[in-house]
Amino acid sequence: MRGEQGKFIFTAFVFVALALVPFLGGSFTVDLVTKIMIFAIFALSLELLVGSTGLVCFGQAAFFGIGAYATLLLTPSGAPASLWWLLPACIALAALYALLVGALALRTQGVYFIMATLAFAQMAYYVVHDTPLGGGTDGIYLDDKPSLFPSLLPGLELRDPLVLYFLIWLCLAVTFAMLALLLRSRFGRALLGIKVNEQRLRAAGFSTYPYKLAAFTVSGGIAGAAGSLFAIKDGFVNPQLLSWHFSGAVLIMIILGGLGHLRGALVGAFAFALLQEFFKSEAIFGAFAKHWHLGLGITIILCVALLPHGLVGLPAQWRERRARRTAGTRAVPAEEPAS
Repeated sequence: MRGEQGKFIFTAFVFVALALVPFLGGSFTVDLVTKIMIFAIFALSLELLVGSTGLVCFGQAAFFGIGAYATLLLTPSGAPASLWWLLPACIALAALYALLVGALALRTQGVYFIMATLAFAQMAYYVVHDTPLGGGTDGIYLDDKPSLFPSLLPGLELRDPLVLYFLIWLCLAVTFAMLALLLRSRFGRALLGIKVNEQRLRAAGFSTYPYKLAAFTVSGGIAGAAGSLFAIKDGFVNPQLLSWHFSGAVLIMIILGGLGHLRGALVGAFAFALLQEFFKSEAIFGAFAKHWHLGLGITIILCVALLPHGLVGLPAQWRERRARRTAGTRAVPAEEPAS
């Protein structure tokens, strides 16, 4: 019970702290945290697959990119679209592609599943890279950001960084709460059983394929939502959003934060993005900042080696070490007094 309370307090603290960022930080901080919150939604989508179901997907960027491109392609020229139909449409398109990919890829296992998801992601990448649909390597721009309440509140526009910030904060909170409830349900317990021992479930007569396909589809829809919000924020998309490098980056986020924990996706997204900004800083590293990949890679290797349960497992690791030291001290017999 104490552990559950601690998790709830930590999560509540994170969201309250995020809500206070616009009142405490400048424009750069608001822009950076806005981007990180989008990455956190993206990381939550992959956490549902890898951490909760045990399916290592290496094509998650395809769903992110589909949501991003759909935002621009579905926006009519010359007039802003309504967010209330645009965002659900982008989620539906990404989820539909995830359903098609999952229906085929989930018939494989292990490394074959990883390669299948990568292959489908590369197919989507080359569609936007080599055809006029996605503007090729130049990408496409969003002329008008979606509207919220044009008739009721005309001043509430997504062009305002604060309005966009709190919209993304709300989307992150809703996504986190939805996944938390989902994983506590019978569906979530079935996913956990698949992760622990899928063969035993099958031997007991339990069909695992529909559950995995449903999880894969939901994950793709959440990734599409993150991609749509990213496109709204930046107003520009290019094929790199669908590249396998991006899929690898989000996989690193959830590993860095701690697999099997939704809050690990939050922590991992922030840690990864802040480490990037740190090693890119010319004020700290000077000319070496252009080699930021090297410093980031070494740091991630050290984190994985020293923190097997990720950053969220660090407090438990400290408590375990302290308990071992205490037990070792008590086990040492007292010296006999000299005669």
